[in-house]
Amino acid sequence: MSNLEDNETEVNEFDNENEETKEMGFWDHLGELRIRLFYSTIGILLGCMIAGYFVENIMDGILLKPAVDAHLDLQNLRVFGKPMLYFKVVMIVGFILSFPFTLYQLWKFIEPALYTNEKGWAKRISFFTTLCFFSGVVFAYKVMIPSMLQFSASFGTDKIKNLIDINEYWGFIMLMILSAGIFFEMPMVSFVLTRFGLLTPRFLRKYRRHSIIVILIVAAVITPSPDPFNQMIVAVPIYILYEISIFVSQFTLKKHFTE
Repeated sequence: MSNLEDNETEVNEFDNENEETKEMGFWDHLGELRIRLFYSTIGILLGCMIAGYFVENIMDGILLKPAVDAHLDLQNLRVFGKPMLYFKVVMIVGFILSFPFTLYQLWKFIEPALYTNEKGWAKRISFFTTLCFFSGVVFAYKVMIPSMLQFSASFGTDKIKNLIDINEYWGFIMLMILSAGIFFEMPMVSFVLTRFGLLTPRFLRKYRRHSIIVILIVAAVITPSPDPFNQMIVAVPIYILYEISIFVSQFTLKKHFTE
């Protein structure tokens, strides 16, 4: 009797595994994609609604604060410059607020294609990816942007007034924030690629010198001025993230072989 129950249990487990690993058809994938895009759109709209409600606080307390602290005078040179600026702020802030939910919808879309043992760490990827992105945003806002603005405001003679166009200021803020958020994803990208066997710590160490040159070029492109001070503010954190990525890749590789 016990052998019969064991056999039935094995059959049920086998059926469950087949249901979990059953491949989805093209139309199933398309339908799932539509659902996730719909949910992501709803999340972004909710984020924009929240940003729109607090837009004055965001403008005065967050966006304009670095310029005020650096004693820079901002001005609007376009007829509809202010309304367009507020619209851009609402859209970008709404997207940033909805980023964790959007990332979760992406995870739910690719979840059926993963094995059961992969679903656990994939959920953790969603959390740590969000954490890395917001860490980059905070670093840019607290360190990179104030340092660059202070350098710009104090550089040269005080007989030249710094009257900055608000749209140029907004573009600078967004470039720094989004760039830092993306670059702070390097450790997570290293983890994912190593997990799938597409990257090794040996490869990262081999091309460390090449990466330094690439990092310096990227820093020169991102920074609004060619001075070495601003470039180092961008380049040094990126290089540190590269070294962290090597450590993450090494740790992931060891853990994968011990599983």
